[in-house]
Parts: sequence; C-alpha cells; structure tokens
Amino acid sequence: MPPWVWAITLVVILGLLAFDFFFHVRKAHEPTLKEAAWWSAFYVGIAVVFGLILLAVGDHHLGIEYFSGYILEKALSVDNLFVFLVIISSFAVPRKDQQKVLLFGIVFALIMRSLFIFAGMALIDHFTWAFYLFGLILLLTAGKLLAPEDEDHDDSNNFVIRLAKRFLRTTDHYDGDKLFTFENGKRVLTPMLLVMVAIGGTDILFALDSIPAIYAVTTNVYIVFAATAFSLMGLRQLYFLIDGLLDRLVYLKYGLAIILGFIGVKLVLEALHTNQVGFINGGEPVHVYTFDPAHSLIVIIAVLTLTVIASLVSPKGKVMTAVRSVERNAHSYLHTEYHGDEGEREECFQKMVASVEKLAAFDAAKQPQIEQMMEETGATLAVQKAEKLHAQATGN
Repeated sequence: MPPWVWAITLVVILGLLAFDFFFHVRKAHEPTLKEAAWWSAFYVGIAVVFGLILLAVGDHHLGIEYFSGYILEKALSVDNLFVFLVIISSFAVPRKDQQKVLLFGIVFALIMRSLFIFAGMALIDHFTWAFYLFGLILLLTAGKLLAPEDEDHDDSNNFVIRLAKRFLRTTDHYDGDKLFTFENGKRVLTPMLLVMVAIGGTDILFALDSIPAIYAVTTNVYIVFAATAFSLMGLRQLYFLIDGLLDRLVYLKYGLAIILGFIGVKLVLEALHTNQVGFINGGEPVHVYTFDPAHSLIVIIAVLTLTVIASLVSPKGKVMTAVRSVERNAHSYLHTEYHGDEGEREECFQKMVASVEKLAAFDAAKQPQIEQMMEETGATLAVQKAEKLHAQATGN
C-alpha cells in the first residue's frame, strides 16, 4: 500500500480513538443499552464499509482476507472481554469508571499488536521457518483453550501487579477515575492504575496469540493492521452491550480452539508447500493441499455461527451465567481492600450470597452439573475463602 493510504488509515483510527475519549470516556458515566448498541453498530459499520471499499477498488482477494482477519480478530477480542470482566470485577472498579479502563485496554492492545505485527512481518521476511513457528503457537493455543481452568488463578493478583504493589507507593482506595491521588500528604498510585497495568499485561499475552493467527489469513501487513485495528474499535461499547451475555457463550472457547487449530494446520501446510528448511524434504517444497482465503473465511464464519447459536440455546449457558456471577462476586469480596468502607464490603458479600442462592433455585437435576462447574471454574474455592474472610471480619 502507498504511504498516503497508510496515512489516511492512521488518521481515521487515531481520530476515532480521540473522539471516543473526548466525547464518551472523559466524563465518567455508565452507558445505557441504547448508547452501547448504537455505537457498537457504528464501529462495525465502519469496519464493513472499509472492507467493501477494498472489494470494490482493490483486489477482491484483499477484501476476502480483510473480512477473514476482521472476523477472526473480533472473535478473539470478545474472548479477551472475559478476562477484562474478571479483572474489573476483582478490582471492584465503579461501573461509571469502567469505560476509561476499557479504552486504555483497547489503546494498549492496539499498540502492542502493532509492534507484534511489524515484528512478525520481519520474522516472515527473513526466516523461512517462521510459519512453522506460528503454526505451532496456534496449535498450542488451541490446546490451551481446551485445558481445564486453573481454579486458584487470580488475574488481579498476577506477577506484574505484585511487583507494582511491592515497589511502587499505592493506595487501596479509588479517587474517582484518577490514576494518582494524595494520601497523608504523599502522592500515591490508585487502584485504577493497577487495573490498567493488569489489563496491559494481558494485552501482551493476547497479542502473542492473535498476530500469528491473522498472519495465517494474510501476509499483507496493511490488511493485518487494518483488520486488527478495526476489530478493536467499538470493543468498549460491545463490553457494555453484551455484558450479561458474555457468560452465555459457553462454547466460544471450543469454537476458537477449532478455528485456531484449523489455522495452525493451514500455516504448517503452507510452510510445507513453500518449504526451504534444509532438514525437511531436503529443503525442497512438499506438495500438500493448501486452503485459499475463501475457504478460511467460510470455516471461520461457520464455526463461530454454530458456536454462538449452540451457546445461546444451551441450558448449560444459563447455568454458567449463574456460576460465573458467583465466581466474580466472590473474587470481588476477596479484594475488599478496594472498597471504601465496611458497608460496601458487606454489600459485596451479600451480592455473593444472593448469587449462590440463585444457583440453589435451579431444579435438582441440574445441581450435579452446577457443582461440577463450580469446581472447574474455581468458584467453590473462591466462595469458601470469602465465607472464611467474612466470618473473621464479623466474628460469626
């Protein structure tokens, strides 16, 4: 792509981010459902129009590659929202201030993925074995998605956060959406900055997975950047729009595992087809079947469609929504240092109790399934810890 096309694209993306900050995020508020739906549709519309322009004025293969990359990155971004939701809940971020955290997460994700995009392109250009490496990363990521969850995993207390708490002067109390405040006459960091550090750390890990995936769809660095950037646009509004539906997507990780596994195999096949690695077939290409961009787009759309429909109609989705609510409320109480007073802490505990009671309201036939989900997600352990902490605090 000529430099002027890059320049226009960058101006549009930076302009959208600036507009988002100054007209929506700068003044703390909780978006209404109507507001979230309107702006989510707006950003998706921009992404679609961009793809249609590519189809109309450019090579139609570029358009297909763009839509494949956009849909793939959008799906991976929705999966990222699960982790953002856990972090935000654990830090008990006030609802009206969550937009600022999410926008930071989007901007930082765009920066990190841009760095990985150009690093990945340099790797592909200089090392013929890069596709083998990318394929292996995706196959391992697919396997990781299918692995049982770590019951004692806590995204709000990861290694980066522990270092920040140890070496930086921090406070446990929010001061609106400020990153710094004064305590006992000294300038200190607020939990808001720690939340952003936690989300920034996860963005780096997400970039390690998403960039190899999209390079399997296209090696055109402009298309990779555009698809990645537009997939992140509107993610903040999408968070508030599907907040209550996130937990219903119980089969999303299986769908993503299938897609990433497919793309990993696709990359390995393409690497074999253009092989120049000496110890494989004497450095000569291996004649194997390869998938064209249209096939990739069909597979991605088909798997995601089936995954979402199966998740929404499955009774398991309703149960998982209730279980996840218990888990988040329990983790939120375990981090009671981020609440302003004892009243807020007690309110947090009562929310957990209410969510546990909702589980008990399910019919007896579902109780074994609920117990299994509670164990698998770590909710059982989190509730036990919360109840023990509450008993110590109240003397009951």
